[in-house]
Amino acid sequence: MHRLPRDNDDDYTREAAAARRQVVSAETGARLDHVAAFSFDPGVVSGNMEGFSGVAQVPLGFAGPLLVHGEHASGEYFVPLATTEGTLVASYSRGMRITREAGGITTTVIDDAMQRAPVFVFRDARAARDFGHWVDESFAAIKAKAEETTRFGKLRDIEQYALGRMRFLRFNFTTGDAAGQNMVTKAVHEACWWIIDQHPDGLEDFVLAANLDTDKKHSALNSLHTRGKRVVAEVTLPAQLIEEVLHTSAETLYRLCQLTNIGSLLAGAVNNGAQYANGIAAMFIACGQDVANVAESSAGFNFTELRDDGSYYVSITIPSLVVATYGGGTGLPTQRECLEELGCYGPDGARAFAEIVAATVLCGELSLGSAIAADEWVSSHDAYGRNRPGEPSTPLSANS
Repeated sequence: MHRLPRDNDDDYTREAAAARRQVVSAETGARLDHVAAFSFDPGVVSGNMEGFSGVAQVPLGFAGPLLVHGEHASGEYFVPLATTEGTLVASYSRGMRITREAGGITTTVIDDAMQRAPVFVFRDARAARDFGHWVDESFAAIKAKAEETTRFGKLRDIEQYALGRMRFLRFNFTTGDAAGQNMVTKAVHEACWWIIDQHPDGLEDFVLAANLDTDKKHSALNSLHTRGKRVVAEVTLPAQLIEEVLHTSAETLYRLCQLTNIGSLLAGAVNNGAQYANGIAAMFIACGQDVANVAESSAGFNFTELRDDGSYYVSITIPSLVVATYGGGTGLPTQRECLEELGCYGPDGARAFAEIVAATVLCGELSLGSAIAADEWVSSHDAYGRNRPGEPSTPLSANS
């Protein structure tokens, strides 16, 4: 096969992209007409990717309106969802309808931190322990050195974990409206080499990232200690509204939650949610987030209560929601439009966006759970999805 061409003077032009598509088409026989159709200047993706050759177009719809009562997001929103899964936009819209009619969703950002976790290896456990004491005593100097590399990153604290003759340091930063992985990596790199220059007694080895962050994978540590934004969304639904909109009852939904909790436990699942990843992935694609962060962002926890008056309280907690409204892919043309439509683009937008994501996830949990409880899950996919045509009894929709 021929190598893909590169233009050393300017590799982000329509001509450079066309040259690469031409090679791929000639080698494979595939037509790339739709890949070639894009509306923006290729120069804007410099720094976001290499070898730009075209676009992957994902259908996008708006669910809503979604009513949010947050500390950072407040009001009604049309939520952009980029997906190829039938029923998804309709399902989230139905959840948004019932929560809106119930008075809206309350959202709260509980914590905010981004990590990098290097490991230092010493000659023995005693030297590693003493190093840990030195880190505690030297925190102010370490913080100052780390923050020399960034305008927005602030070192909050350093967690320590001891194992054998190793000492893991988990640096926790706030990162403003950026997701902050690269920002934090650079800051920790600077801090660690300063630490090494101080010649801690007995140090034998050091690795900048040793998988305790944990980045782009789920972990119990992230669930307990937060990665990105820890955000809660909650709502109380009146019994009559549940029957009218969701075609089921609070008692049935609560019973279903008990059963799904046991199923999650039996499966060894990392959370007890139904479809966090659906809404989060669709919003991430639409809004220029790092889609690989769905791995940790979609691991969350549902909690429900059946109230004495027959109403149904539901909350979802996302402990590791990694989002940004500045930097990364957020400034690309279509992604920026979606963030601007939500009023979240740029400075002071990340926590608002996190609250909107959490509220959206809650709506999806309610809608899918209700479809299962009311035995409308299959019929809704027959009506809106990719199932073979059937005889839908009560199709799921935003207005049903």
